[in-house]
Formats: sequence, structure tokens, C-alpha cells
Amino acid sequence: MEIIQILDILGVIAFSISGVLAAMKKGMDIFGIHIIAFVTSVGGGTLRDILIQSEVIWLRDMTYIYAIVATTIFAIIFRKKLNYLRKSLFLFDTIGIGLYTVVGIEKGISVGLEPSICILLGTMSACFGGVIRDILCNEIPVIFHKEIYATACIFGGVIYFSLSYFNIPQIFVFISAGTAVIIVRISAVLFKIQLPKVYKTTNNP
Repeated sequence: MEIIQILDILGVIAFSISGVLAAMKKGMDIFGIHIIAFVTSVGGGTLRDILIQSEVIWLRDMTYIYAIVATTIFAIIFRKKLNYLRKSLFLFDTIGIGLYTVVGIEKGISVGLEPSICILLGTMSACFGGVIRDILCNEIPVIFHKEIYATACIFGGVIYFSLSYFNIPQIFVFISAGTAVIIVRISAVLFKIQLPKVYKTTNNP
């Protein structure tokens, strides 16, 4: 199994747990929980593969489906243990975007896209599963209104291509870029760093 596929499956696992926690928070039934886990874990990657006209991997490789189902069942059974983790939804969501940013960038490189487009592809891969999850859970997607999210993915992408110019082992590039995404996202939350907001104006009579 290639390193990118391993990272992809790890991202699926992290996002599956994120989806399960979000669905249980909304009081969904077992079917609803599985659906949210599924779209959270493969939604961004599916959109990415459609855009670059690549094979949607989970349609042919059942490893992804098995990983989603097994992770969902695990998260449901051990939900009380997961709840002991402070902000567990945030934790698994952050791990997921770090892994999926790297996977998306690699997918873009494999089809010959420019670095800037690869970074955007990685950001979309990382963020859009969460966007779909939040919409189905009747929430405003985190990417649009809360702490640093997509910006962390873009920063990780810049780190990826910066390190790629040097004679550095590829695995170190993967780890450094993914870790950069996670560190930026966690730091933004801890220190309450946000992008400037444009507040709604009111019309005076």
C-alpha cells in the first residue's frame, strides 16, 4: 500500500469519527450517523476526483467503505470514551484536514496541475467533506464563519511546495505539511485568531 493511500485512509478514519460525533450531537439514528460519517470522510475527495476527472477511488476499493463502517461502529460503541476528550470533534476534524490537504496536493501533482492549483485542490479535499457534514446537520459550515480553517490548509500547501524544492525525503515533506496544517489550526483556536469579518449593515429608515 502506497504512503498516499495510507494517508487517505487515515484521513477517512479521522473524518468518519468527526462525522459520527457531529451526527450524535444532533441526535440522529444509526442510519443518519452512517450517512454523515460517509459524506464527511469522502465528500471532499469525491468532489476533487470528479474535478480532475480521476477515478473515484472508494467506488472500486472497498477498503474505504470498510474503514468508514468499522470506524463508525467503533465511535458509536466508545462514544462515552470519546466524549472524555475535550473538543473531540475539533480534534478529529483537524487531523482530517491535515491528512487530506497532503492527499489532495499529491492528486493534483499526479495529473500535472500547477502548484497553486494543487494547493487549492488540497484545500478543497480537506474542507468540503466538513462543509457537507455541517449543511446536513443544519449548521453554518465552520469554514465560512469561525476560526482559521481553509487558511491552515493553504499554509500547509505552501510548506509542502517550499520543502519540495530541497532534497528532502518525501515522507518528511508529507509529515511537515500535514503537521503545519494541524499546528496552525490548533494555534488559531487557542489564541482566538480569526480572519476579519464583514458585518451585516443595517438600513436606517
